[in-house]
Amino acid sequence: MRVKICGMNDAAAYETAVDAGADYVGFVFFPRSPRFVTPAQAAAIRAVRPGSPPAVGLFVKPELDQIAAVLETMPLDIFQIYGTPELAQAIRARFGRPVWLARGVSSRGELPAAEDAGQGLDALMIESKPPPGADRPGGNATALDWSILAGWTPALPWLLAGGLTPENVAEAIAASGAMAVDVSSGVESSPGVKDLTRIRNFITASRNAAPGLSASTDAEYESTGQGVS
Repeated sequence: MRVKICGMNDAAAYETAVDAGADYVGFVFFPRSPRFVTPAQAAAIRAVRPGSPPAVGLFVKPELDQIAAVLETMPLDIFQIYGTPELAQAIRARFGRPVWLARGVSSRGELPAAEDAGQGLDALMIESKPPPGADRPGGNATALDWSILAGWTPALPWLLAGGLTPENVAEAIAASGAMAVDVSSGVESSPGVKDLTRIRNFITASRNAAPGLSASTDAEYESTGQGVS
């Protein structure tokens, strides 16, 4: 089971996630988010633990030059993109790093089919569609119906996100068959404020929910860019 803790905006939360065994740590470069950080802030946080888990940069419909500007200050290992498959592919082509494309869904019929998952991408981030009136495409603490994912066989590895918490992540994993999960608001005491105990509890609950991850499955994630170090 792979675990990503997103929305890192202070050193204490970052160190807690690293010490608890997070596989990925995420930084949000979208100003409307309460978890937004500047490239300089992100770099200062990551400098607390050099060589820690892969850093994932979250961008919403970014210009390529925006990403290039971030990379001048904050090295990123993976890009998580809200936008079109074409934009995600262009980002991968220019920067040569793994790209995860976020897809909001509300029914099984909206899950990407193998043929339209997007060529040249490395993974999908599956979460619920934002609620009406939301000003952010993700990070809205809204869970989807996990059962619609049961038996789904996409062409790419995928992560489950949206509304996950230490209390429900085991149920989400069991219902959806997810082998990787992503959390942000579910480990916070208030929007943008990470709770250290909840970070630890989320990682522990995720690991305990899937103790039998096979070596072949782990290798599959490595081969698609999710194991970038």
